[in-house]
Amino acid sequence: MGAVVSEQSAQSAGGGQPPSPAEYRIEDLAHHSGATVRTIRAYQDRGLLPRPERRGRSNVYGDTHLARLRQIADLLDRGYTLASIKELLEAWDAGRGLGGVLGLVAEVDGPWTDEEADRISREELDATFGGKPDEEAIREAIELGVLEPIADREDEFLVPSPQELAVAAELYAAGVPLSAISGHLRELRGQVEHIASRFLEFTTEHVFARYLEHRPPTDADAAAAATMVRRLRPLAQQTVDAELARAMRLFATRHLQHHLSADPVPVRDDEPRPVTLPSGTIRAVQQLVGAENVAAFITAAAEREVQTRTLDALTASADEVR
Repeated sequence: MGAVVSEQSAQSAGGGQPPSPAEYRIEDLAHHSGATVRTIRAYQDRGLLPRPERRGRSNVYGDTHLARLRQIADLLDRGYTLASIKELLEAWDAGRGLGGVLGLVAEVDGPWTDEEADRISREELDATFGGKPDEEAIREAIELGVLEPIADREDEFLVPSPQELAVAAELYAAGVPLSAISGHLRELRGQVEHIASRFLEFTTEHVFARYLEHRPPTDADAAAAATMVRRLRPLAQQTVDAELARAMRLFATRHLQHHLSADPVPVRDDEPRPVTLPSGTIRAVQQLVGAENVAAFITAAAEREVQTRTLDALTASADEVR
């Protein structure tokens, strides 16, 4: 069939006519698309790929099949399931368009930082971290994604975040062992992923729900959602930066005061301790004053109770004197 395509192209070139559409056997389609013959047949069975044209005993595929296979591969790389891809492609085939949806996919899948990846040689890496090869540390860094191997280059690595590697280098120079740095990064990553998940849940509920009422969203809704992603993209990092600065200022001051104390001692039995309130009480207060006012309400109620009891005690004392 490849010979047929070349022959058609040559005839068209000689006659000045536009080239005929390309035609492929299933083996040729697999070669050009990167999919296997088995995968192509599975996509046909699931309705993801149109059936080929039947000519005698042969099945003939065209450029539309090749383009569809490349779209499927791209969406799979972005994390979509075959079921959701089928919904998208069915909407496109029904004339609802896919341009807006693919634009939204590209916007979400794009970089969330201006930082650019860099490369580092094994020699530079060893010199940065003690001057001696440490295979275990390299393995940990690759597992965490701090370093990425480069094909056919055993002496060089890709660094997705040079800033993250620079932080690790500074901590190591300050005396922190590499194993402790890796452990801290794992812990930090879990906490940051939780923050990212909560931010996405929050914005989906309050911002993006209106764009996602249809599955898949219309072209216009998807385009509007992509614009909103661009607007909200920096907010998560700005919020985390501000809150981290506030928390560091608060806790670093307390930490320093504790360690500069001439005789630091543990909390005594007579010092204030945290009090855990029943969940039913918390829910009742939330319904009464709203979640954002729970702490202030409980504080005010406690202070009022202390004041009342103090006044009662003073009154009782006065009555005894009389």
